[in-house]
Amino acid sequence: MLRYVQNMGRSFMLPVSVLPAAALLLGIGYAIDPTGWGGESVIAGFFINAGGSILDHLAIIFAVGLAFGMSKDKNGAAAITGLVSFLVVTNLLSAESVALLQGVAVEEVGEAFGVIENNVLIGIITGLISAALYNRFSETKLPPYLAFFSGRRAVPIIAVFVMLAVTGVLYVAWPLLYNALFNFGEWISGLGALGAGIYGFFNRLLIPTGLHHALNSVFWFDTVGINDIGNFWASEGEAGITGRYQAGFFPIMMFGLPGAALAMYHTAKTKYKKAAGSVLLATALTAFLTGVTEPMEFSFMFLAPLLYVVHAFLTGLSMFIAATFEWTAGFGFSAGLIDFVLSTQVPIANQPYMLIVQGLVFFVLYYVIFRVIITMLDLKTPGRDASVLAEDGASSVSDDSVQSEQKASGSFDDKYSQQADKILIGLGGRENIDTVDYCTTRLRINVHDDSKIDEGQIKTSGAHGVIKPGKNNVHVVVGTEVEHVAEEMKRML
Repeated sequence: MLRYVQNMGRSFMLPVSVLPAAALLLGIGYAIDPTGWGGESVIAGFFINAGGSILDHLAIIFAVGLAFGMSKDKNGAAAITGLVSFLVVTNLLSAESVALLQGVAVEEVGEAFGVIENNVLIGIITGLISAALYNRFSETKLPPYLAFFSGRRAVPIIAVFVMLAVTGVLYVAWPLLYNALFNFGEWISGLGALGAGIYGFFNRLLIPTGLHHALNSVFWFDTVGINDIGNFWASEGEAGITGRYQAGFFPIMMFGLPGAALAMYHTAKTKYKKAAGSVLLATALTAFLTGVTEPMEFSFMFLAPLLYVVHAFLTGLSMFIAATFEWTAGFGFSAGLIDFVLSTQVPIANQPYMLIVQGLVFFVLYYVIFRVIITMLDLKTPGRDASVLAEDGASSVSDDSVQSEQKASGSFDDKYSQQADKILIGLGGRENIDTVDYCTTRLRINVHDDSKIDEGQIKTSGAHGVIKPGKNNVHVVVGTEVEHVAEEMKRML
C-alpha cells in the first residue's frame, strides 16, 4: 500500500509540472494589466487567458497525467484511457445529465454535480482506475477476428464500460463525498493561520516518505474546496487569504535553507571546508532560485534528524506568521525567486514583499539555530567528517571491488552515464533492478533483493541521500537533473 501511495505521489508531478507555464503566462499578463485582469489590454488578455486555460482544466490534466504516470510502461494508451474515463464520468454526472436522469430542472440538481467537471479529485479517481485497467488488460489477447482490438487498444474500450459502473457508484457516493470533503476544507480554513502552520509542518515531515505530494493536493488543488494555487493565479478569492498555503514557503526556501547552508559551512572543519562549500553552495542556490529543496534537506536529514525536525517546525512557524499577517504570494512550481517575482504581478497578492523581510529574519534564525545545535551536539553535517563528505558527493573513495565492477561495466564519458553506472552498481547490479522511475529530484527504484544495496557506493555517484521507505523499495536523491540519470539507467538496463 505504501509503495502504491508513493507511486501516486510521484505521478502527481507530471500534471503539476505544467503549472509553471500557467504561472509564467499569468505573471506576464498581470504585469501588463495589473488592474483590469486583461480587460484593458488585448495582449494582457491573451496571456491571462492562455494561462487560465491550464488552471481551468487541471482536473482533466490530472486524469491523463495519473493514468500515464501510474501505468507500468508509461504508454500513451494509458493516457488516452485516462482521458476517455474522465470524459465518460464527468459528462454522465454533469448537472445537465443528472437533471435529465432525475427529471428536474438543472437549478434543482445538487451543488456536488455542478462542480464535478473541474474537480481534481474526480480527475485523480478516474486516472488511478484507468492506470489499473491498463496494467491489467494491456496485454489482453482476443480471437483473430477481433485481433485489431487486442492489447493496448482494448483498454480504452474496457474503460468505457467500467466507467459506466463507476458512474453509478459516484451518482450515489459523490454528493456524500463532496459534502464531507467540503466540510473538511471548511474546518481547515476555519483554523486560519494555525491550519496553515500545521500544514507547513507536516509538509516537511512527509518529504522523506514522498507522501507530501498527496498532502499538497488537499491544499493546493480543488479536492476539498481550498484550491489555493488555482484561486491565487486566477486572482479569485480574498486578498490576504488566498495564497496562505503557499506564501510561508518563500521565506524558508529562499532564505531559511540558505542560512542553514551557511551555518553548516561555517561549522565545517578547515580541511573539508572547500569540498563542503561546493556542495552547500549549489544546493542553496537551487533552493533560492527554484524552490527545489530536497538536495539541501537530504544533506542533513539523516545525518542530523534533530535539525530536520527543527526545519519542519520553522517551516510551520513561517507559514503561521505569513498567514497571520496575511502576506501572500503563490507559485506554479515551488517557492523560489522565479515564482516569487511572477507572483508579485498577480492582483490578489497581498504585501508579498513583506515575505522578503520575513525571509531575512528566518535566514538569521536558521543560521543561529543550526550553528548552535551543530556545535553543541557535534553533529556530523557536511564538512565535519570525511565520510559525510563522501556521502554528500563532494569526494569519494571507491574500494578495489567497486572499481573493478565499474571497469567491468564499461567506461562512460557522459557524467549522467557515469552517475547512473555507479548507482546501478550500488543497487546490486542490473539483475537486481525491478523498475526505475523518478520524480522531481529523486530516483524511485524497486529492487529484487534489498540486502544487496550498498548505500556508500550509491553516494559515490554524487547522490545527496538514500531512503528505503519500504521493503525492496529505495529512493536515491539525485537533484534536479534526475531525469537524465533515470534515462541513462533505463538505457543501461
